[in-house]
Amino acid sequence: MAASVAGSDETQRLLQRFLSEVKPLDEMRTASDPRNTTETKWFTVTDAEEELAAGAYVLEIAEDRVDIRASGSEGVVNALTTLRQLLPPQAWRRGGPPAGGWSVPCGIVVDTPVYGWRGAMLDVARHFFPKRTVLRYIDLLAAHRFNRLHLHLADDQGWRVESRRHPRLHSIASWRPSTRLGPDGVPDGTPHGGYYTLDDLAEISAYARSRGITIVPEIDVPGHTSALRAAYPELGEPGREHAVQDTVWAGGSSISPTRPVVSFLQEVLEEILDVVDTPYVHLGGDECDMSWWTSDPAIAAEMAEHGYTDVKQMHGHFLRSLGGFLAGRGVRMVVWDEGFVTGGVLDDTIVMAWRGHEVAGRAAASHDVVRAPLFPTYFNFDQSDLPGERRSEGGPITLGDVAAFPPAPDEWPADRRARVLGGQFQIWTEWVPNERHLDYLSFPRACALAEVLWAGKITDLPEFEERLATHLARLDALGVEYRPLDGPHPWQAGGTGVWRRSGEGQIEETKKWVESVSREA
Repeated sequence: MAASVAGSDETQRLLQRFLSEVKPLDEMRTASDPRNTTETKWFTVTDAEEELAAGAYVLEIAEDRVDIRASGSEGVVNALTTLRQLLPPQAWRRGGPPAGGWSVPCGIVVDTPVYGWRGAMLDVARHFFPKRTVLRYIDLLAAHRFNRLHLHLADDQGWRVESRRHPRLHSIASWRPSTRLGPDGVPDGTPHGGYYTLDDLAEISAYARSRGITIVPEIDVPGHTSALRAAYPELGEPGREHAVQDTVWAGGSSISPTRPVVSFLQEVLEEILDVVDTPYVHLGGDECDMSWWTSDPAIAAEMAEHGYTDVKQMHGHFLRSLGGFLAGRGVRMVVWDEGFVTGGVLDDTIVMAWRGHEVAGRAAASHDVVRAPLFPTYFNFDQSDLPGERRSEGGPITLGDVAAFPPAPDEWPADRRARVLGGQFQIWTEWVPNERHLDYLSFPRACALAEVLWAGKITDLPEFEERLATHLARLDALGVEYRPLDGPHPWQAGGTGVWRRSGEGQIEETKKWVESVSREA
């Protein structure tokens, strides 16, 4: 038996990989005629990028053949994911088909995603996750038709990428001597760290691309830079001691926004872009302490040169300078919404809005927006008010909250709704020390957001939950340690020790605070 592909070499590789995963080929049959073994080209894939919208596909399963017409490699990935979902959950295991092979129902599926940006953010700075975890996470995202993995590679608690030009970044800034669980926690005295080599990043990028996912690397500047300043203190406030932070959150840090620092970061970004195949780089821009900038002579001199009277203008200038460098490489800058507020945007900058609906709406008046609001896309918050729920950053943010999320609210004008590229969920890892806990927080809430971003909305929650209950068997097959719908397993609960839930959820107060800062100019 053979497969026929009319398209790119990448499409050919996608099909061959899929067939190898559900091998052997001669044991996959359509349900209407499981005895059919005579067709020599029973599986065809045609690139229909000029006919179909981005990511769209047509999957036709007949008695003697499977035909896919898809928009580019991403459309092919989406079609193959659907085909695999039509097989029994066992098809998601690595053991191959049962005796007698697979059967798949005949029919036609015509499908198009509503949003082009369907993402997940993984913070590997607060707690480092090894390459094998990132690759596995990519597989899990691909199984849900997510197409962006935003890697938060640098923060106060660690720098996670090799730099051959500035090696102190990975030799010094990549580890800390201790970690505290919460600002009131006791230092554990255990060194924590790690980083990805540039070869690792190249591998992660290629692996993701082969599964329809684009890596969006983030180097968070000019705030959240304690680790960066620990390695190169001359980039920060003169005379101040700099160290990689051990607490779960550390504000009040920043590097200088001056020209020499911009040049330093351009060299670092150039190294990353040489190995990561991406049209996007996230520069952060959030929660930056600018208080010391007002008294620094070098910053004052540059402000005078540009005619600036407020340090916020320098914040925006800094981000625009780096954005201009990225543009020269054909790469779009992404910033958190604080960067938009300070003017740190170019015409094509993507604003990732985390602080609520108000600032997202303002940004969408002039820029493309990715919705990533704390409520309900911060999956590091706990999932219910059950007393057994494991301690987390706050909450709750429930499955139902995620299912009700409107990426482009109905009350927005049409032109602003059209600016919404999509959305993503975030896993900030101050409270996420290992892969098992990452699974627990991500799923099944990620399943709900996948549905929202693909279909546009979930209109019937009970019907979705019924389908989700069936889908959990696929997660079991994939080895995902998700949170059951009725509450955590005993080993996922907080117990009576350090992970015991510390109090009642405060999500309503948190939502009010986020919306209040969302209105800041």
